[in-house]
Amino acid sequence: MKIEIHLKEQLQLAFRELYQEEIESPKLDKTRPEFEGDYTLVVFPYLRQSKTGPEQTAQNLGNWILNHSDWVSDFNVIKGFLNLVIADSYWTDFANEYLTDASQITHTADGKDTRIMVEYSSPNTNKPLHLGHIRNNLLGYSVSKILEHNGYEVIKANLINDRGIHICKSMLAWMKFGAGETPESSGLKGDHLVGKYYVAFDKAYKQEIDDLVASGKNKEEAEKQAPLLLEAQEMLRKWEAKDPETIRVWEMMNGWVYAGFEQTYRRMGVSFDQFYYESNTYLLGKDIVNEGLEKGILYQKEDGSVWIDLTSEKLDQKLLLRSDGTSVYMTQDLGTADLKFQEYQMPRSIYVVGNEQDYHFKVLFSILNKLERPYAEGLYHLSYGMVDLPSGKMKSREGTVVDADDLMDEMHQTADTITRELGKIEGLSEEELYSLFEKIGMGALKYFLLKVDPGKRILFDPKESIDFQGNTGPFLQYTFARINSLQSNAGDWSFGSYTGALEAQEKDLIRYLHDLPGTIRAAGKNYSPALIANYVYDLVKSYNRFYHDLPVLKEENAEKRNLRLMLSKATAEAISACFAMLGIPEVEKM
Repeated sequence: MKIEIHLKEQLQLAFRELYQEEIESPKLDKTRPEFEGDYTLVVFPYLRQSKTGPEQTAQNLGNWILNHSDWVSDFNVIKGFLNLVIADSYWTDFANEYLTDASQITHTADGKDTRIMVEYSSPNTNKPLHLGHIRNNLLGYSVSKILEHNGYEVIKANLINDRGIHICKSMLAWMKFGAGETPESSGLKGDHLVGKYYVAFDKAYKQEIDDLVASGKNKEEAEKQAPLLLEAQEMLRKWEAKDPETIRVWEMMNGWVYAGFEQTYRRMGVSFDQFYYESNTYLLGKDIVNEGLEKGILYQKEDGSVWIDLTSEKLDQKLLLRSDGTSVYMTQDLGTADLKFQEYQMPRSIYVVGNEQDYHFKVLFSILNKLERPYAEGLYHLSYGMVDLPSGKMKSREGTVVDADDLMDEMHQTADTITRELGKIEGLSEEELYSLFEKIGMGALKYFLLKVDPGKRILFDPKESIDFQGNTGPFLQYTFARINSLQSNAGDWSFGSYTGALEAQEKDLIRYLHDLPGTIRAAGKNYSPALIANYVYDLVKSYNRFYHDLPVLKEENAEKRNLRLMLSKATAEAISACFAMLGIPEVEKM
């Protein structure tokens, strides 16, 4: 980033000397690839200061910088765009100083001594994790790793929704139809077994509704009066009253689910530092509501219910306590936010939750701001779009959800089939092949989901994601393996420094490596793994051009050979850092 600071300072000096005007630090863009240059200044915003036309302004600025900076070797003007060409000496100095130890460019210190919490996953214990959860988990984990590379102390948190009517539905169906079935007796993962009974409840419930409608009730009455639903509601009351048998079944079935979740998380490559459980937090927040009433921020209706009026913020009136004194989700979230801050004192907290909850978080953050919570300004909702499959939308209750485990199995099998077809398996044992296919499949899945901006909806096609030539995870893994192979065959070499001229491909690769710290900063600032994913794809393309066009091991000039080996090593380290931030497995040999 040194060159960008230098150029901005030079432009400010140029305006001061040429036009006797002070300007704020100007915005510089990377020069578009079809034009010669490295950095571009758009001069149109500065014509008031220069009092000349855009081309003349750009020409004057370019000449001034060329005469005053050793790091600028040339410039060109395209209408109102000033394209600055950076001297080879800058890129050579950067390579000599930073790329011999690439750890200098794979981390920043922006978040030093700052703690931040990233909450993600947040599953329900009545069903397995599904495709939507995969995007949530991968996004939350990747953002956590990006923030760690920016120097933050990150707490990865998971708030598990382990209570409520939906949990009771699975429990009731198991008690009625399960005949004592367990994960051991059925051979099913615990979360899949519990999910099976959630679907069974819905099927039986719908049949009861149909029977009631056939007997003369309207559909709305039938939905409310169906015996199964009434039994589930009674079970929830028993749970809240801590009925021993209800608690026993609840703990047993939740235990099955947690064991299943742990297997899925481990295979997905995600982890957590702190778990919160709704069964422990659902009563939190009532004291906060009372505080809000005392301060006049909330108000009470005649029936005793407590509300907040946010219509002045173009939101709505929001219920916080029911007339019978019971909590709603918002009440619980207020209490949990306080609990997290009390435990960790973090000034920033990120909630990774789908965009269907955008309104909820606007209300939550507004209330906490009105209550003057010290952490309120640091709250952020990382909203993401849904994931669709070519087969259409998923529905949990109807059993049409694509389970995360099944999708990961499909990714493994697809990787197996395509890799074998390409013949990239010579000399590998069956154990090594299994590991390779797993890494390729997971790399493909993660890259496909993370390369898209979080806010956008995704259509995920497993076969499209596994391609060794396209903008895919396996393409990146293959290049990483290629560089490892090159390093293995290089023998003994050492790099001191390089003083010669740079080939265009060498300079292009150094420029991409130079951009990594800025990309890590931007990804951390925007909570966007897509910036890392697209950066590493561009880096890999640049390396492949470099590798294709220039000899490395066969280069006869020792100084050139060592430079190219050093650039290859630095590229592998940069790819490795990006993989770590994206959670993509490294493949040493393909």
